[in-house]
Amino acid sequence: MTLDLIDVRDLVGHPGMSKTQSLTGTVEALGTELARVPEDLPIEGDLLLESIVEGILVSGAVQGILQLHCARCLKEFEQPFSVPVYERFVSEPDPDADDYPLEPDGELNPEQMIRDVVGVELPFSPLCRPDCLGLCATCGGDKNLGECPGHQQIDPRWDGLEHVLGQLDQ
Repeated sequence: MTLDLIDVRDLVGHPGMSKTQSLTGTVEALGTELARVPEDLPIEGDLLLESIVEGILVSGAVQGILQLHCARCLKEFEQPFSVPVYERFVSEPDPDADDYPLEPDGELNPEQMIRDVVGVELPFSPLCRPDCLGLCATCGGDKNLGECPGHQQIDPRWDGLEHVLGQLDQ
């Protein structure tokens, strides 16, 4: 179920009036490679819609679940989120402003607002836990599970020194 349009005809043009509105719905394709909002789980929230001279001020918070992949070990995990909302909807938005458009028939569409406020909060490099050891670069084993036996790696910049040391031993 996608997000429904919110009828604000009773608020438009009546500064000082307000009402609360519950929000429940899904948003498609909201995420990155490592963090996304599942399309089958709803985003929910309680919003306060206030009529102001310029249009409608929307405030409150939206909550949901993020599906994440750890940036170190690639393990999939879920994490709840709650994001504050404080946005303005106007009849004729200025292209240089951060306002959202009110629909001509007195409704507002919350989808782009939700995409913007949740999208900014998506973690760039999520971790399954702060001390995640990640995957071994040599064998690909998960170091958290002890799947990597340990490999002695020599920095390739020292290869020349190894050759010199080999000549000194002779």
